[in-house]
Amino acid sequence: MILPNGAIVAVVDGERMRLFRNNGHEPHIALIDLPKPNLDVENAGSGERHRNSAGNPDRSRLKEDDFAAAAAAYLNQEALAGKIAALVIIADPRTLGELRQNLHGTLEAKLVGQIAKDLMAHSREAITDRSG
Repeated sequence: MILPNGAIVAVVDGERMRLFRNNGHEPHIALIDLPKPNLDVENAGSGERHRNSAGNPDRSRLKEDDFAAAAAAYLNQEALAGKIAALVIIADPRTLGELRQNLHGTLEAKLVGQIAKDLMAHSREAITDRSG
């Protein structure tokens, strides 16, 4: 994947989000860490549309859905404020699906890639190698 200079890379799972900016010039990727975003998970509300059942058995899953909705809300806000010109989202398949449901059209237009992998526990270098 060719990642534009200045592109944001969001690595997300059901509990955390790490953000990076690409400072490499095409076709090279050189990710730098960005500050941890302050997410408002309490008011995300995504998981409340689900009910506990065999398909959705517990509160932890609802919390993960709420976190994904909060992550999407944060990224939407940054895109609408003009702070994101290009974005790659890397998330485990379930979280990526939940994120997709909550993306604003403005942010969707700025997506240059979506990778369905759980890379949260990996180093910045490993993320660079696996997303490139």
